[in-house]
Amino acid sequence: MVLKEIEHVFFDLDRTLWDFETNSEATLKELFQEFELNSKLGITDAQFIHEYKRINEIFWEDYRNGVIEKKDLRYGRFETALRFFDYNDKPLAAQIGELYISRSPRKTGLVDGAIEALEYLKPKYQLHIITNGFEEVQHIKMQSSGLDGYFKQHITSEGAGAKKPSRIIFDHAAQLAQSSVHNSIMIGDHFEADIEGALNVGWKAIFYEPEQPKVDGTDYVHIHHLTELLDIL
Repeated sequence: MVLKEIEHVFFDLDRTLWDFETNSEATLKELFQEFELNSKLGITDAQFIHEYKRINEIFWEDYRNGVIEKKDLRYGRFETALRFFDYNDKPLAAQIGELYISRSPRKTGLVDGAIEALEYLKPKYQLHIITNGFEEVQHIKMQSSGLDGYFKQHITSEGAGAKKPSRIIFDHAAQLAQSSVHNSIMIGDHFEADIEGALNVGWKAIFYEPEQPKVDGTDYVHIHHLTELLDIL
């Protein structure tokens, strides 16, 4: 894959730069203790987090596919998690959902190698964010973790009116960044949303996936660690 023409590097945020798993788990543990879910549900925080994460992935997939709305995702995942343990309390689920949205974005954990990679890339390229996360939440994450200063454009699905992998959000991002299909590359951890979404509009792509065996495609490169970008770009 030829990368000589690249001028604009677009990053996904969650699980690519911002350590979603670590930050989310820390917040969930705090809320589990604060609301005494151990006595209410009769389980450990690890059991609750395990089931919540499974349920959350289902809700996010439905949100990406347009099956549910933002409010359904925000509150439904916690209501469903509580019900899984035979505890039906919609007001409690709403309260936990609000506090999770308020607290989690203020956590500052980053994916290993994120700052080193950004420090290397910033003088060489114009850097941008494309994320499916909620508008207000994603900006808080970037400010709290110190990421915002690295990026020229912060494109969210809410701002674009479409979610990755729709070409609408990629075209919107290119318009804001004043980039072209020939000089743009997308880096992300979700193959369908980030990689296929970028390839479908003619961009190149870098798939960040630490766990899967390394498999490069014709128009994308697979990396296991963000510092590999220093040798690619």
